[in-house]
Amino acid sequence: MSNVIKIFDTTLRDGEQSPGAAMNALQKLEVAKALDRMGVDIIEAGFPVSSKEQMEGVRLISETVTNSIVVGLARCVKGDVDAVYEATKSAKKRMLHIFIATSPIHMEFKLRKKPDEVLATIDEMIRYSKKYFDLIEFSAEDASRSDFDFLVQAYKTAIAAGATTINVPDTVGYSIPEEFGSVIARLCEAIPQFGKTVDLSVHCHNDLGLANANALSAVKNGATQVECTINGIGERAGNTAMEEFVMALNTRFDYFGKKTKIDTTLIYSTSKLLTHVTGLVPARNKAIVGDNVFIHESGIHQDGVIKHRETYEIMKAESIGRTADSLVLGRHSGMNGFKTRLDKLGVKLNSKEQLDDAFKRFSELADAKKEVYDDDLFVIIGDLLGTVREGWFLQYLNINSGNTIIPTATIKLTKGSEVFQAAATGDGPVDAVCNAIDKIIGIETSLSEYIVQGVSSGKDAQGEVKVSVSIKGSIYSGRGASTDVIEASGKAYLNAINKYCMIAAI
Repeated sequence: MSNVIKIFDTTLRDGEQSPGAAMNALQKLEVAKALDRMGVDIIEAGFPVSSKEQMEGVRLISETVTNSIVVGLARCVKGDVDAVYEATKSAKKRMLHIFIATSPIHMEFKLRKKPDEVLATIDEMIRYSKKYFDLIEFSAEDASRSDFDFLVQAYKTAIAAGATTINVPDTVGYSIPEEFGSVIARLCEAIPQFGKTVDLSVHCHNDLGLANANALSAVKNGATQVECTINGIGERAGNTAMEEFVMALNTRFDYFGKKTKIDTTLIYSTSKLLTHVTGLVPARNKAIVGDNVFIHESGIHQDGVIKHRETYEIMKAESIGRTADSLVLGRHSGMNGFKTRLDKLGVKLNSKEQLDDAFKRFSELADAKKEVYDDDLFVIIGDLLGTVREGWFLQYLNINSGNTIIPTATIKLTKGSEVFQAAATGDGPVDAVCNAIDKIIGIETSLSEYIVQGVSSGKDAQGEVKVSVSIKGSIYSGRGASTDVIEASGKAYLNAINKYCMIAAI
C-alpha cells in the first residue's frame, strides 16, 4: 500500500454549499487553478445538473486544469450522469462521483426505497456510467449511520459494476474517531480490493468538531483518500479542513507514516484567495491559517520563542507560505512588479483583460494609499472575480451624516448602459445607503449580518465589509472593500444582491 494519501478537494462543490458561499464560474475557476497548482489530486468542480452556472463552472475548470482529475457530482439518475459527462468531456482527466443513501432513515424517508432496490439502482447506474467514465467514485450517503453488513453489500455491488473508488461519508458528522476508524478497518478486512485496485475514501463533516480527527483515524486504519475543503468550509459546520489534515500528516509523519502531494507553501495564499472570493473569514484562532496561529502574547511564550522557536511552535510559518514579505508595492510599481507579486501569491488570472482590470484597480488603490499589502491584492482579485458584469454597480455615493442630523445617502447606480439615482435616510449612514439601493432595485431584503474589519495595517488601510442578506428565504453573502467604509458597505450590499439576481436569472 502506498504511503501517499490522495487529496480529493470538494471546496467548489460541498464547500460552496455553505450559506452565502455561492461562487460564479470565474471565481470557481480561479480557486480551481490554485488547487491545481497546490498539487490536489482530485478537484470536485460542482454539481452540473443543478444549474447553468454550475454546468459552466465545471466546463471552464475542465478546459483549464492541467494536473488534477476533474470531478462532477451526480445522483443515481441518468440525466445527472449525462450532465457530468457534458461538463467534463474536455478535461484531460475526469471522474464521476455518484451517490445514493444507504442508511435506514434515508432509504425509508428520503428515497422511499427498500434495500434491494437501492442495490439494484447502484448496479444499474454504475454500469450505465462506465460508457462515459473510466474513473468512478461511489458514495454511500450517510454511511456512518448505515447497517454495516448492508454497507458492505452496497460497496461490493458498486465495485463489481465498475467503481474505482469507494467513499465512506460521515454525512451528518455523527461519528467518533475510534468508532469511525474501526468501520474503515472492518471494511478493509471485508473487501480485499481496498488499497490495491480500489481506493477507499472518507468524507467527514464537522458537526461535532471531529472531522479532521475522524479523517486521520480513517487513514490510520486503511483509507487511501480523504475528501476535504480549504478552510473547512461546507454545509452546516463544514468539512475536514484540507490545511489541517495535510499539516497533521506532515507534522506527525513519525506517527502516521503517510504524506500527500500538496505543496504546503501554497496553503496560506490559497486560503486567503478563498476568503476574499467567498467573504467567509476564518476565525482568528483557526488552526493553520488563522491570524493568531504564529502570534505569541504571553511573556513566558515570547521568551521561549525568542530563545528557540520550537519551544512553542510545531510548524514553521514559511512551511505554509506565510512570511513577513508582504509590503512590496506602491504607486510607483509597474505592471511587471504587480504581476510578479501575483505570481508569488499563486494567483494567475485567466486573461490579459482581467490582468489589465486588476492592475487598474491596484493603481487606483495605490493612489489612495501609500503602500499596498498582499491582503489588499487579494481584495482586488476577490472584487474582480466577484463582479457580475450584467449586475448593479455603485458609481457615486454621497453621505450627509452627523450626531445632530438625520443621515442621508445620495447614490448613483448603473446596470449596463442604464443609470439610476436615489436618495434615502436611515438610522445611520450604512442604513441610509442600503435604503437608497433598495429604493432603486425594489427587492425586499433583510440584513442579517454586518462585519467590518481592516484589510491591512495603517491609518489608510482599506476597510473590508462582509454582509449576509436574506432575500426570499435564502442567504446571500456579499463583500466590498474601500478606504471609505461606507462605500465598502454599499459595495458589499450590492454584491449580495447581484448574487441573488444572478441565481434568480438561471
